[in-house]
Amino acid sequence: MLIGQILEAKPSQVVFRISQNATVSDAVDSLAAKGVGALLVSEDGKSIDGIISERDIIREIGSTGAECLTRPVNSVMTSKITSCATSDSAEQALQLMTQGRFRHLPVMRDDELIGMISIGDVVKARIDEVQTEKGHLEDMIRGY
Repeated sequence: MLIGQILEAKPSQVVFRISQNATVSDAVDSLAAKGVGALLVSEDGKSIDGIISERDIIREIGSTGAECLTRPVNSVMTSKITSCATSDSAEQALQLMTQGRFRHLPVMRDDELIGMISIGDVVKARIDEVQTEKGHLEDMIRGY
């Protein structure tokens, strides 16, 4: 299965983002309100300045304390971003996420942001794919 197919199957194509000048507290509020684990840091919605995740925030609170909540997002965000393309496979995306130890992956087309997938999206797609293959094999065994 390709990343483009996973992206199309998502119930919503909305990419939640935040400005790098917003506070970390604003990011926490947005993560909670939207029920997501990461926000893309982008001023224009097309290019990526960074990503801020629950893990980034917890790590920063653990090392500097709650005062980090008043700092700008760009002081806590991950700025070295790994992304994928619609033509990449689910297996490639899982490998990137596993090796990088992150759970969210921006999807780019011609250096422009077009979506974001989570490890949950990829795992669900793989499970659906395996279930379909299982059904086909069972049908072959039964002679259908």
